[in-house]
Amino acid sequence: MKRMIVSLNQRILSYIDIGLLIFRLGIGGMFMWHGLPKITGGVVKWIVLGKSMEILGIQFAPAFWGFMSGFAEFVGGLFFAIGFIYRPTCLLLVSNMFVAFSTQMLEGKGMLKAAQSLEDGFSFIGAFFVGPGKYSVDEYLGLHSSPRRRPY
Repeated sequence: MKRMIVSLNQRILSYIDIGLLIFRLGIGGMFMWHGLPKITGGVVKWIVLGKSMEILGIQFAPAFWGFMSGFAEFVGGLFFAIGFIYRPTCLLLVSNMFVAFSTQMLEGKGMLKAAQSLEDGFSFIGAFFVGPGKYSVDEYLGLHSSPRRRPY
């Protein structure tokens, strides 16, 4: 059994960058899908979104904060998917998920509602450390160089 698992692990090592690409496209695409109605919703939608910042004590410019949430999700999702300015994008998305999680918890919506924001935040923290992989715009532009991986 151990030999089988070791063999599978050694074979799959050459596909790590494909796995990162699938992860980036899936998560980034979903964030674009969630962010698009926030971006295109206009000022009324932005104000409704931005008013959630009041629970954190931020009561000015709700339209700005609402727009920034949609921007972080849509543009951040796009940049995450294609692997462009990847690590700063991960930090942007982590901060957006932190605000989403915090406001949901403070509004009393509970962990069932807030769990997705927390899970997504942890995914972006992990992605920050792992990097975008070699199939990314950052790699193409020389902004990120994939480490040479050795079989273990």
